[in-house]
Amino acid sequence: MALAGVRVHDPDKAGRDAGELCGTGPTGITTTHGLDDILGLAADCVLYMPRATDLDELCALLASGANVVTTAGGFHHPAGMDPAVRRRVEDACARGGSSIHATGSSPGFITEAVPLVLASVQRRLETLTIHEYADLSRRNSPGLLFDVMGFGRAPTAAFDTRRLAHVRSSFGPSLRLVADALGLPLDSVEASGHLATAAHPADIAAGVLRAGTVAAQRMTLSGVRGGRTLLEFNATWYCTTDLAPAWDLRPTGWHLTVDGDTPLDMDMRFPVPLDRMAAVSPGYTAHRAVNAVPAVCAAAPGIRTTVDLPPFTAALA
Repeated sequence: MALAGVRVHDPDKAGRDAGELCGTGPTGITTTHGLDDILGLAADCVLYMPRATDLDELCALLASGANVVTTAGGFHHPAGMDPAVRRRVEDACARGGSSIHATGSSPGFITEAVPLVLASVQRRLETLTIHEYADLSRRNSPGLLFDVMGFGRAPTAAFDTRRLAHVRSSFGPSLRLVADALGLPLDSVEASGHLATAAHPADIAAGVLRAGTVAAQRMTLSGVRGGRTLLEFNATWYCTTDLAPAWDLRPTGWHLTVDGDTPLDMDMRFPVPLDRMAAVSPGYTAHRAVNAVPAVCAAAPGIRTTVDLPPFTAALA
């Protein structure tokens, strides 16, 4: 693979060498602010990673013949997409002979690729559960932790319904995709959330957590079939382990259990010091997307999921 171009969304970053923005050596690729410049490259694939999907831009890329790998949600389970959006994207793929695939670390790797591998040694599945843990105590992002995520605030009786809706829309399609692939389609996907407060004042990289304010959050997404949970995803984010009430916490990473005729229990931890986590963690999301490029370019036109693509291997040479 070779870098063909880079589009930036901040005009002040336009006209600079892409390597300068990444803190590496010169690449010879000058950044642009214009979509037309990217369309004119005739690149085989575009890594599309904005904060929010612009459907006009996305369809223009696909119709131009560029395949797309994206970390934006919305394309993990085509059957559950808004029919009008799905039709528009598939029409653009047909016009350009292109395909689009959504992936990342979570959702993607841990909610699709890994569960499908674990299920490959089962003949009866009762429940597959994913726990995601993130220790944010050394994350020096006050705006994200306090303003966006709500840490350091007085706890409320009910969990933020907007946050739950976001989790349902982000991770629900992955659960449905896996269930469909196993021949066990879900009846519903239900979301719930819980909070824990700081038992004592805590100094974290982003500031100070006062005792009694929100210090941990757990959001649970349950994929229900036949009146019981078949697939479950839990996201537990915490800024201190000194909680009230006390929670069972693990280091940053994932813990998966499979209850079936071949039970499994697996830990996947990030062996990175917390003060380096902010620098290292983006790679968990971005690298899978980059490694998917050859498989997506070789795929038939359309919206292609983890189930549609062959298991892909990173070409590191």
